[in-house]
Amino acid sequence: MRSQPPRRRAAPWGDVLDPSQSLRGKRDIGIRFGKIEAVDADIPTARALRVLNADGKLVTPGLVDLHVHVYPYGSALGIPADEVVAQQCTTTCVSAGDAGANNFAGFRRHIVAQTRTRLYAFVHIANIGLAGFPVAELYNIDFAQTDAAAKAIAENSDIVLGAKVRMSDNIIAKHGLEPLKRAIAACEQAGDGMKVMCHIGGVETRQLMSQILDLLRPGDILTHCYSGFPNLAGDFTNIVQDGKLLPAALAAKQRGVIFDVGHGGGSFDYTVAEAAIAQGTPPDTISSDIHAVSGNTPGMPYLTWVMSKFMGLGFTLEQVVAMATINPAKVINRAPKIGTLQMGAPGDVAIMELVEGPVSFVDTRNNKRDGKVYLLLMTRRRPRGVSDGFQRTAITGECPLWVISGHSGIAIAMSALSPSQTFVGVSGMSA
Repeated sequence: MRSQPPRRRAAPWGDVLDPSQSLRGKRDIGIRFGKIEAVDADIPTARALRVLNADGKLVTPGLVDLHVHVYPYGSALGIPADEVVAQQCTTTCVSAGDAGANNFAGFRRHIVAQTRTRLYAFVHIANIGLAGFPVAELYNIDFAQTDAAAKAIAENSDIVLGAKVRMSDNIIAKHGLEPLKRAIAACEQAGDGMKVMCHIGGVETRQLMSQILDLLRPGDILTHCYSGFPNLAGDFTNIVQDGKLLPAALAAKQRGVIFDVGHGGGSFDYTVAEAAIAQGTPPDTISSDIHAVSGNTPGMPYLTWVMSKFMGLGFTLEQVVAMATINPAKVINRAPKIGTLQMGAPGDVAIMELVEGPVSFVDTRNNKRDGKVYLLLMTRRRPRGVSDGFQRTAITGECPLWVISGHSGIAIAMSALSPSQTFVGVSGMSA
């Protein structure tokens, strides 16, 4: 909650920030047929069919959320990816194991094919995915069928990045390393480049946490890396134990394991993050773990808000934007195609405000921290007489050229999700 009215950072133009190009400054962005046509100091208004005035706003590549749950009706967790756009500027989302081998075809056919947001996915090592939630999917290890998972990964390799496994003891019971071993085996069977996304938080023993870290390969992803969630016995068995970073965690970081935030509703602890960062394991990617349950928790794990928390931890704006754009794009092997405003890239653009003023954050264990700056999503009233059809034409880039302008032109509304709010992520919809 804010302790006093916020003060918008004064800027007479659109402040374009693209870490992939080390770019920050006044720019106009031209989009033609869904792709970035130009990023120039001044694009003449005469060239543009439509202009969106971004004066005083922060303009970045569309955000890439590495950990979301976007399989509505596939589990009690899933939410529609397109409805998340207006809440966190994401134009690309990665489904973190919503579907396993048995139900991935349904996810692909009925969700990916009908969603405007660009979607990628990890196939859950449990063949039921998260369909049983809140019942744990791996108390019965027989659900973890390596061959079936490998087949699903290989057959859907255009959108699948590898295998997901959840290693908390309230999910895997007494199966130790076996679920992770099977996830790694599935990735290796499926082909080169497939990664494991490994969920931690309350693993069975302190020793098991080190063993998990030792087993992860370079490029694998440790999600919920700053979890402070206790195990079923009430012990804190995560990467920071008794205030000290596990040597296995530092070794994993040094050999190229990706440390992903995955905030969620129960997986981010300030005391763990502060100790881990100070002792050598800063995050590589910032993700939300947004889903039907976490979205209603006090920690508010919407991606821009999680990014703001890390600015409060001392990271710069450039760093947190990189952790939610080009860094995850590299992790999923889609750079420089997404997470960038480079010419020829899909026209994915996010528009926010950088607000200066006292702000209070809370993690998932009720630890509070104060900050001085945060990101606020841009919202606008939909102009009267502007139809949904017109807005969708603008957002998909089907007009000859439209411009996000830092200094001139008239504002237009972008595709509205509700009568009073507009899309804040602009997707060029190129694969």
